[in-house]
Amino acid sequence: MLAYSLAKAGAWQDEPWEGDVVGEDRQEDLRVPRPGADPGALAEFWEQALGVKRLGAAGNYVLLASPSGALPKVLLQQGSEPNVAKNRMHLDIETTDVDAEVERLKGIGARCLEEQARTEHGRRWMIMVDPEGNEFCVCDGGSAG
Repeated sequence: MLAYSLAKAGAWQDEPWEGDVVGEDRQEDLRVPRPGADPGALAEFWEQALGVKRLGAAGNYVLLASPSGALPKVLLQQGSEPNVAKNRMHLDIETTDVDAEVERLKGIGARCLEEQARTEHGRRWMIMVDPEGNEFCVCDGGSAG
């Protein structure tokens, strides 16, 4: 499974940060096929979760991007079949305060898959799902938070 760290604490700072996993070529696009009836409605959640803006929509696609272009563009695509197993790829949202970010995301429609955050190798994270059940994690990136 590929995890892609995109934002820190949802309160996105529109500039690259040290240790960014996206790489130097910041024009990369991240295409995220998401099963569901309405990629536009799902885009509303991800706009708030990542602090990005909707650039446009066409048919089964909605394109999201950070105001400065510092993050890769996220293209949400309506999938033709529902997920029957774990997502092949999910996003990680890094933050210094996992608990606060989890509560913020729950307030905009996400839910936790487990009651307690996981801890391993000096990292702490919570597995969550967006309003359509697509998995993502909120993690501390190895900080003490």
